[in-house]
Amino acid sequence: MIKLNIVLSIFLVLCALALVTSQHKARKLFTELTREQEAAKQIDVEWGQLQLEQSTWAMHARIEKIASGYLQMSVPAAKRVRIVTADSPAADTRRAEIAKTQR
Repeated sequence: MIKLNIVLSIFLVLCALALVTSQHKARKLFTELTREQEAAKQIDVEWGQLQLEQSTWAMHARIEKIASGYLQMSVPAAKRVRIVTADSPAADTRRAEIAKTQR
């Protein structure tokens, strides 16, 4: 009877230690999960800021200012602008010119 009590007591102590260990691991994993979720939120905020910055850098007015200021480009006069569609004879002529240069 005494041996059974000793065996059961040892088993009880081992179960208690296993319970404490598993609770500790669970808390540790939960803390790590929380930390990673915060990092993901921070990355999402940074992604939004980068998208906003990209749209700012690509604004038409900014590009036009750089083209006219730094590159000294200007909009051509209206009579110098030619609109070419896929069906126009000018497009056919241009395709023929390109084909000649590629031969």
